Amino acid sequence: MKYKIEEIVTLTGARRYGHAEAEVEWLLTDSRSLVYPETSLFFAIKTASGDGHDFIQELYQRGVRNFVVTSLPQNRETVYPDANFLQIPSALKALQRLAERHREQYDIPVIGITGSNGKTMVKEWLNQLLSPTTKTTRSPRSYNSQTGVPLSVWLLDETTQLGIFEAGISQPGEMEALRDIIQPTIGVMVSLGSAHQENFGSMEEKCREKLRLFKDCEILVYCSDDEITDRCVKLGKISHRLLSWSKIDANAPLFIRNINKKGVETEIKYTYNGKTGRYTIPFVDDASINDSIHCLAVCLYLKKTPDEIAKGMQSLEPLAMRLEVTQGINNCTIINDTYNSDVNSLDIALDFMNRRAAETSNRKIVILSDILQSGMESGELYSKVAEMVNSRKPQLFIGVGKEIGKNSNYFKISSKFFNTTEELIESGELNGISGDTVLLKGARKFGFERIYDLLTKKVHETTLNVNLGAIVENLNHYRSFMKHETKIVCMVKASAYGSGALEVSRTLQEHGVDYLAVAVADEGVALRNAGITANIMVMNPEMTAFRTMLQYNLEPEIYSFRILDAMIREAKREGVTHYPIHVKIDSGMHRLGFLPGEIDELISRLKAQNAVVPRSVFSHFVGSDGEMFNDFTKKQFDVYNEASLKLQKSFPDKILRHICNTAGIERFPEYHLDMVRLGLGLYGIDPFTNKTIHNVATLRTTILQIHDVKKEDTVGYSRKGQLTRDSRIAAIPIGYADGLDRHLGCGNGYCLVNNKKAPYVGNICMDVAMIDVTDIPCKEGDSVEIFGDNLPVTALSDILGTIPYEILTSVSERVKRIYYKD
Repeated sequence: MKYKIEEIVTLTGARRYGHAEAEVEWLLTDSRSLVYPETSLFFAIKTASGDGHDFIQELYQRGVRNFVVTSLPQNRETVYPDANFLQIPSALKALQRLAERHREQYDIPVIGITGSNGKTMVKEWLNQLLSPTTKTTRSPRSYNSQTGVPLSVWLLDETTQLGIFEAGISQPGEMEALRDIIQPTIGVMVSLGSAHQENFGSMEEKCREKLRLFKDCEILVYCSDDEITDRCVKLGKISHRLLSWSKIDANAPLFIRNINKKGVETEIKYTYNGKTGRYTIPFVDDASINDSIHCLAVCLYLKKTPDEIAKGMQSLEPLAMRLEVTQGINNCTIINDTYNSDVNSLDIALDFMNRRAAETSNRKIVILSDILQSGMESGELYSKVAEMVNSRKPQLFIGVGKEIGKNSNYFKISSKFFNTTEELIESGELNGISGDTVLLKGARKFGFERIYDLLTKKVHETTLNVNLGAIVENLNHYRSFMKHETKIVCMVKASAYGSGALEVSRTLQEHGVDYLAVAVADEGVALRNAGITANIMVMNPEMTAFRTMLQYNLEPEIYSFRILDAMIREAKREGVTHYPIHVKIDSGMHRLGFLPGEIDELISRLKAQNAVVPRSVFSHFVGSDGEMFNDFTKKQFDVYNEASLKLQKSFPDKILRHICNTAGIERFPEYHLDMVRLGLGLYGIDPFTNKTIHNVATLRTTILQIHDVKKEDTVGYSRKGQLTRDSRIAAIPIGYADGLDRHLGCGNGYCLVNNKKAPYVGNICMDVAMIDVTDIPCKEGDSVEIFGDNLPVTALSDILGTIPYEILTSVSERVKRIYYKD
């Protein structure tokens, strides 16, 4: 739906500057996502990570003419003569208000989903169950934030018969705005968990805040077995009607009579309005079972028959819920997005591909199947698809399917079309892919996993799955403790704590961090060769690498006169002047750094030359993560503060000061100074509480083989695996050569199979470990979690008596990294 700019002024209450006629179809909050400049309206939102006003000039040059701002740019009439500026106190509030008015145009049922765990799964499964007979519009991916919800609701159009939107909050007071935008008629409260608990006084407070979404709903679906949720619902009186379900209360409107897990399926029997029914889902984990029951309740309320529901449930598909990036054959990068097959998710995936390819000289290749169940006429659908693809200018487009082939005329770029996936594979077209960035996006019926397998280095079933979205969440979590003007250094040394420095650095660069920090020059060179342009600090420079550092614009830490003199000599030899260095002061760690008594001599030597200049001066806290060290932390700061101020006052140019590490960012805001350094917290671990913030890395493997082993037998080398009963023993393809610590063996540690603890049996071998799955329904090929979302790395570090750093950085290079974005 298009809106005239005059309508938007009226709807938002903004004051307009500029008189250009315009129509708006697309809402833009991220300059990197621009596709249709002529019909886009950019909201210059201020966040912890940046200010949208900083991108107005760039967007104007790229063709955008409509902006929502809180402050007008200088000389707007001469610099932006054709622009419309809509001024309003809050660009975010304007975005939300516009989406709210857009929602009011549609008198349709809308499902609103919130809770802690399962929002996206329930949303997607409801879409799978309902979309065959109803034209649905739903939130793309996990678009459930203060900006994600309005962008989702904006997707409603005249063809929509049912909306399905999720809402997420991280602190009190956020849900009211989301409720006004979604205006749900049907509410679904999924399970309550610990996510974002740090911002709420209690679980009850968080539950009450989430339930605000359902204030005016016709009906609310929830599980009354959750005591906190049930109590808050009944006290809150938030809905005209409650459709609660229970596994224990036979008087509940929806009573789950029996749950029977059989191999890889689960049969669920229920009673609703006095009538019984049953269905089967192709999953056995408790989370999927509960999510399916939420979906069952909604379907029953919408008067779907038990047979219709059972048929849909049997066909439910597992959701990757993510866009994956992995290294492929011939040095290509594969972006695998089979999470959705619709127009909106295609736009997001194309945008992601463009960002990745922009940092390299790689060709862009898009492989796309027919888009199913769009509710649009074929010509209308593929003209829109082609417009999206054409605007990203890939070097090659490959269409798979009869419908996309019939509409090949819309694609104005180098294109090839095949009726089936088999035709594409047999054509040999994939053999020519080398050094390219490939977006792979296909509906499940086309079996694009065969293409994925051909294009990826699938040689080891053990993978480290890295959530780039969680990296951003953690970055923003710590930015929330900082002033807007405070700069940030992000540590990507040791291959980004085992996560893989390149993809993590790309993500951080996209989100505007001020510095990346590596340990040695070789790490920085690898990033530069891969297209990383951000400032890079080298924390442990070697004198033999100074020439390389000058060549690749890497900035060294200088911690001694010997290192300083060597750097000055190399800079002079290369004819370089005013090269930035970072001076380290030893304030109490006694590892590296200039002592306070050496500062006068340091100043003298720096002033006597012009080859290098101090860009920053810093130190390192010894125990900022421990309250018992608070006095020593203050003493360290005082030592550093005196020395750094003396250095700073001795030079005319600004010298940045920084001493806070991850724990210091949260615990000592008074010591933030000009810049802070974010390390372990970026990767999801709070060093102060030793708890997970947003988990980044999940180490997974699979079950190779299962043996029935008699009680009197043993398992593994040296007969260390002593059994106390007849057992089922599974072998998994991960060992100490992959980074699995041998001390976890012989029952000291465990992994998770189908979310149940499976202890290690016997010694852990170089390439294989054995686990006890006697009490766990599982089969060969099932997934095994070594650490990650359900088994925190801190649990393993506690068992081993070590620190999370050691476990994360021990994952070997032969373990393939798979990157994804929620």
